[in-house]
Amino acid sequence: MLLTSDQIIGFSIAFLIALCSTPFIIKFANKFGFVDLPNYRKVHTKEKPLIGGIAIIIGATAGLFYLQLSYSFMLPVMVGGAVILVVGLLDDKYDLSPKWKFAGQAVAASIVVFSGIKIDFFIIPFLGERIELGIFSYIIAILWIVAITNAINFMDGLDGLAAGISVISLLSILMLSINNGNMFVMSFTLVLIGSTLGFLPFNFYPSKIFLGDTGALFLGYCISVISILGLYKSVTMFSLGLPIIALAVPIFDTLFAILRRFLNKQKISSPDKSHIHHRLLAMGFSHRNTVLIIYAIGIVFGLSAVFFTRATLWLSFIVLVVLMVIFIILAELIGLIGQHKPILKAIDKLTGRKTNFSKE
Repeated sequence: MLLTSDQIIGFSIAFLIALCSTPFIIKFANKFGFVDLPNYRKVHTKEKPLIGGIAIIIGATAGLFYLQLSYSFMLPVMVGGAVILVVGLLDDKYDLSPKWKFAGQAVAASIVVFSGIKIDFFIIPFLGERIELGIFSYIIAILWIVAITNAINFMDGLDGLAAGISVISLLSILMLSINNGNMFVMSFTLVLIGSTLGFLPFNFYPSKIFLGDTGALFLGYCISVISILGLYKSVTMFSLGLPIIALAVPIFDTLFAILRRFLNKQKISSPDKSHIHHRLLAMGFSHRNTVLIIYAIGIVFGLSAVFFTRATLWLSFIVLVVLMVIFIILAELIGLIGQHKPILKAIDKLTGRKTNFSKE
């Protein structure tokens, strides 16, 4: 299925509105104190205006307004997005505690999920057995929305990183939705890609404005909701994993952060400087090259998700396992799990050699 002319126009409107509105958002942020001050955890050394995500929201809204999408779940999606917007603005201005941020995200997710946007059952390949999720369909959907919302937010540590990874993830979802013929997801995804691309020139290194939690949380929320809409109601066991593959970089970075903090006996919400972008910088890569490396990893996983829709189940499974092992080994090599390197140590035992990579 090809894109329609209206969808292309909607994309263009979203792009141009975001591009033209960002300079005004920069002035607004500076005037009203929406700025990010440097500290020991952050890479930038000068204060930078925040709330760049407002430009993305304005652009996407304009694109959706043009398209006049008719969808029964549009209202709850918009209400949930408004809650995320308020939480993001308050956090960018007053630096909310993690519990209040999670509470706001949970409220937004609940609005969407209890409106009916969830996965009711999945089908086991080969057996054709249908598994009803029941009450777990609500729990899984809420956890998914909150998790992806935070995963994108955690990636927002370098200029252009979260916005770029969001575009790559959205492009993957767009290709999957084209294969499925899901017009609403195609249109919604296109305007988000357009508005984010319109903002990205101001956000890429050296940036003039940051996404802020306003933008990062909003993008994460939209991506999480869109990915559920693309699988709406029923999926096979295999297709349930496609959004996870497309979003592999933010998801695994978040999972490794949780594991790392658990092993170090820290609070899960405790910030640190061991995310994937921090580790690549510590290895000597430049700011720009670090972002481009992570983009490349995101593209590999995004294309893999699309490939899996066309490959046999067994071939897809083998490729997926190989990708996961490679990613985990890379995570251990660059120190995403701190000094814990179980796979590298296992390789050393099997080969009878001691490598520098597995040393603590």
